[in-house]
Amino acid sequence: MTSNTAGRTGIAFVGVAGAVLLAGCSGSAEAGTAKADPSPTSTDATAPYADGTYTAEGAYQTPETIEKISVTLTLADDTVTGVEIIGDPIAPETTRYQGQFIAGVSDIVVGKKLDELDVDRVAGSSLTSGGFNQAVVGIKDQAVVKDQAVLEDQAVIKDQAVLEDGAVAD
Repeated sequence: MTSNTAGRTGIAFVGVAGAVLLAGCSGSAEAGTAKADPSPTSTDATAPYADGTYTAEGAYQTPETIEKISVTLTLADDTVTGVEIIGDPIAPETTRYQGQFIAGVSDIVVGKKLDELDVDRVAGSSLTSGGFNQAVVGIKDQAVVKDQAVLEDQAVIKDQAVLEDGAVAD
């Protein structure tokens, strides 16, 4: 069985400076949602995450098969600054739904705190969000700061960047 790999893969990438759609997929973008936990128990409930780019896989069940997506998130100050998703649909209708999801997800997740991400529907695609949310859990596990020294290093690097831009230090 031959497949058209280019036709089965869609990528969306968003940078802080603006949205750039790299995928050849297009579709009407219905409003999606990202839900935050309505009642956080304390400010310590959110974990600090190391700045960087992280990738994890997510899977979800469709009526025909189990589909997978690869999610890459770029984080700065615990906030999503970029997203890239690669889909590899098996079922024919999954191509459309993954394409719609990929085309619309950046508008929902970029600029949000990582701990606030809980995507439930994007541009008519509701099942793909299950794979996305599963991948986000994996990304959180990778990015969580396990060592206070990492946070201190990030703070020093950010302070140095400010000074290099010509800001006056106190």
